[in-house]
Amino acid sequence: IPHMNWITLIEIIYAVIVALVCLRIVYDTRSSSKTLAYLLLAIFVPVGGIIFYFVFGVNYRKRLIYSKKLIADEVRLKELDRHTVSSSARILKKHAGEVGDGHSLVNLLMNESRSPLTSGNAVKLLINGEEKFPEVIDALKNARHHIHLEYYIYEEDQIGRRIKEILVQKALEGIQVRMIYDGFGSSSISGELIDELRLAGAEVYPFHRIRLLLFANRINYRNHRKIIIVDGQVGFLGGINISDRYINNGTNESAVYWRDTHLRIDGPGIMFLQHLFLCDWNFCSGQKIQPETAYFNAMPVHGSNTVLQIAASGPDSPASTIKLSFLKAINIAKSEILLTTPYLIPGGSIMDALKVAALGGVRVRILVPGISDSNLVNAAAWSNYGELLKAGVEIHLYQKGFIHAKTMVFDDSISVVGTANMDHRSFDLNFEVNAIIYAADVAEQLRKSFLADLRSSLKITFDDWKSQPLHKQMIERIARLLSPLL
Repeated sequence: IPHMNWITLIEIIYAVIVALVCLRIVYDTRSSSKTLAYLLLAIFVPVGGIIFYFVFGVNYRKRLIYSKKLIADEVRLKELDRHTVSSSARILKKHAGEVGDGHSLVNLLMNESRSPLTSGNAVKLLINGEEKFPEVIDALKNARHHIHLEYYIYEEDQIGRRIKEILVQKALEGIQVRMIYDGFGSSSISGELIDELRLAGAEVYPFHRIRLLLFANRINYRNHRKIIIVDGQVGFLGGINISDRYINNGTNESAVYWRDTHLRIDGPGIMFLQHLFLCDWNFCSGQKIQPETAYFNAMPVHGSNTVLQIAASGPDSPASTIKLSFLKAINIAKSEILLTTPYLIPGGSIMDALKVAALGGVRVRILVPGISDSNLVNAAAWSNYGELLKAGVEIHLYQKGFIHAKTMVFDDSISVVGTANMDHRSFDLNFEVNAIIYAADVAEQLRKSFLADLRSSLKITFDDWKSQPLHKQMIERIARLLSPLL
């Protein structure tokens, strides 16, 4: 009987713990689909479900572990806010023709995150690592004041060592070199590389220091941004990390062709990128760098007048700015949407927006991997294809290799290049950044690139999707249940 009493007591204690965890999940989780998923895990997976929630599910947004506030002086902050609003309104009025139907998107980004609309930019599309890294190396070599890097993945391979050598040389020359790397994505980076950079005078910090990788909740909040700013004049962002896998020259170790897109920006458009970097820097370094002219001195580029905004989101923002910008852009499209993404698990609102657009007569074409780097994520994505295909959305599977690009084109004037995937993680958990460009020439370049990629792709139909083997459909449905956690 005493033995039975102990068992009963343990069962009661465990039931109380489960009940308390469930209450916390309901209170702490914003997404209803995630709430249900975590509740099911906590209730039906003894002990393991609770551990999974505390490792991956705790909502850091509500715990305010991060603040993007760069300027402490409230008076100065309000003055800058007024200047940003008035400057953006003036540019919007002057470039109403270029912005076209995107004026409401401009206003959304201004009102939600005070992302300024800028003009006088020169924008260059960079396809794959073959085009990105020569541009980056050239810009780094020409640095005269500072180099700021922020990367999700930095690998110590051939290109990683080449960039490290340049950073070391620049630091020895007295150039300010600051580097942020994600503790999870760049977990393979060695102490020797970091020590060599620091010994030369560079400053290097992980965004979230992860000491126990398997039990670190912060791996759920990854800095997925890929940002470089040189001298406050030149900026880079997009999908390409620092790794040989992105260079298709026959020398990388991966046999898979890697298709990706990056962006070089010269001009005032990089100043919000600089703002993001310094906010992230102050957070991970513990420093309190304030805005200085040397960091925010980008001038309009003579002969170039591209209009753009930066959309950024993460646990530092109360709402998913990037998700809202996608929704607004989809809703204002009138004739065509071209979407490239490696992971299509967008959730209900984006799914509905894409279906509404297609059913309303907009030609929606989506390019996704035919060769994926994650079977589980790929299965979850396939579970979404049926309802999209049924609504008239066209889906193409890239066959040449793995497509990792994150780009969108809306009609003939608005385009997006950035780091955000079309999934829950990019919308709700990761620190992400996109450039939204209001320019017909850039949209046309991206459109041509999209159509070129279609030539290496396989178009699937609703009948193709429906005729999958029953066991494959079942796996996809199970993966879809887990999609809020992926």
